[in-house]
Amino acid sequence: MRPVALAVLAALALPATAAAQDPVPTPPAPEPTATPVPPPAPPATATLAVAAKNGLPGKRPAALAGRAFTARVVMKPYVANEPVVLRVYRGKKKIRVKSLTLHPVAGGTAGVAELKVKSAASGTVKLTASHRATAGLATVIAKPVNVTIAKPYAGPGARGPAVQYLQNRLAALHYVTSRSGVYDAATGRAIMAWRKVAGYARTYVADAAVFDGLLKGRGVFKVRHPGDGHHVEARLNQQVLALINGGRVERIYHTSSGAPATPTVRGRFAVYMKTAGVNAKGMVDSSYFIRGYAIHGYASVPPYNASHGCLRVPIPNARSIYDWLRIGDVVWVEP
Repeated sequence: MRPVALAVLAALALPATAAAQDPVPTPPAPEPTATPVPPPAPPATATLAVAAKNGLPGKRPAALAGRAFTARVVMKPYVANEPVVLRVYRGKKKIRVKSLTLHPVAGGTAGVAELKVKSAASGTVKLTASHRATAGLATVIAKPVNVTIAKPYAGPGARGPAVQYLQNRLAALHYVTSRSGVYDAATGRAIMAWRKVAGYARTYVADAAVFDGLLKGRGVFKVRHPGDGHHVEARLNQQVLALINGGRVERIYHTSSGAPATPTVRGRFAVYMKTAGVNAKGMVDSSYFIRGYAIHGYASVPPYNASHGCLRVPIPNARSIYDWLRIGDVVWVEP
């Protein structure tokens, strides 16, 4: 074969060989798929409550005018750094607004905040509490609470939380009072006896000083002769008489002992005779402890010593004292 022909054949063969040696093209890589972003979680919901503490005890919130009580706010669940706003109203007038920081209750999920509230005038104040929505906690509003602000004074015919407090506190101290919720004669006699023991002016009404003294725990009758068991202790300086069982006071009464011209004998005696009813001298339900000296009811029982030597008690109290005393019971008459 001629050289020219061989060259042509070689040239024709080259493209086929080159084409056989080209690499197969790589397909493009797929683009990454974006991860969907979840929607933000809705804010948590909570409960919110407001209450009044450290005022006058009773079924309904109450406090004394001029004395502070505590407004207590509780939110559950508790979320840190989520404040609540406490508002205090008198009628439609807003008298105080305070943003409160909650503190966790030990061992629980609730948060608590407290604020001292004081009202100078009697009437009614309303407490409200709220939390405005944030990213962590939804809006929540507490049910309002009305607090009765009572005047620190009570006299015959008065009623309300102040009178209920007086009667409950006097009874707890063993003064003989009614629990009617109305300032009646029995309440007045108990106030008189309390005033005598506590060292206050001897009147039948409860003023601010009485409320202050009761709140401070004054007027406690201290037993001197617990070893005499079921006995009486009459205190001439205080003009009160107490029925004692061992070391426990059972009842305390307003009394009037012998006037300066006819003083009551002093010492340790015992009941030796009892006569029920009214005698010729106007003595009611008498329990004699020496000679003609007796514990008895009488129409006149002033705040001071005015008897003929006996221990007078108000007629409404005479029968219960007479029934309590037994022959042989010790009667102490002391300053």
